[in-house]
Amino acid sequence: MHSSYVVAVVIVLLIAIIVSVDILFFRNFFWERLIVNVGIVLVFAAFGLRFLKP
Repeated sequence: MHSSYVVAVVIVLLIAIIVSVDILFFRNFFWERLIVNVGIVLVFAAFGLRFLKP
C-alpha cells in the first residue's frame, strides 16, 4: 500500500514539473519542448528504476 502512494506522488510531481517547465521556458518552441519533456521523463525513469525498485 505504501508503494502505491509513492508512485502516485512521483507521477504527480512529474506532471507538475513538465507543465511548469513548458509554461515558464518553452511556450512557443515545439521541438525544444518535446526534447526537454522526453529528457525529464527519462531522468524520472532512471531515478525510479534506481531507487523505487521493489
